[in-house]
Amino acid sequence: MARLPGHGGRRAAALTGLVFVALSLNLNVVTQDATHRYRAIGTLAGFIASFTTCALVLMGGQSHIAVGIEWVAVSLVAACIYVYGYIEAIRTGKSSVGLRSARLVIGTSLYGVELIGAVLIITGSLAGLYLAVTSMIILLAFMMSGAWLLIVGVSARGSDQTGAVGHDHA
Repeated sequence: MARLPGHGGRRAAALTGLVFVALSLNLNVVTQDATHRYRAIGTLAGFIASFTTCALVLMGGQSHIAVGIEWVAVSLVAACIYVYGYIEAIRTGKSSVGLRSARLVIGTSLYGVELIGAVLIITGSLAGLYLAVTSMIILLAFMMSGAWLLIVGVSARGSDQTGAVGHDHA
């Protein structure tokens, strides 16, 4: 079985750290709006799933079956968190920044393709590895755009609150 390069996990870990920093600077805004809260949870879950999968895959002495099962388990959890959070954000959120059904379909599809690739890895197909890795890379870019939308949405909401406070004192 081919081995994955270890750089993807490090990049995902670095991005996860940056998202944590951005969120901690605007924690009140994120926790008050369901859209921001669920987007943060889904984005972090996606990044964490990516570097967890990379770490698990790179452990030595595993068969393709073990790698595939680990990949399915991690991706399935991340996909469930993403879908549930997105649906809740649509249902209860206040902010509509980047909250489109197309993002739900794209994200869910990417997780689905990654899961299909992981199942193919279990069957011994090398094509499954390429499918899962390609989907993971695209999903990382998708999660980065979600992190950007989160930061933009939080900044817009934070500036609205700051502006409102400034008007009260004027």
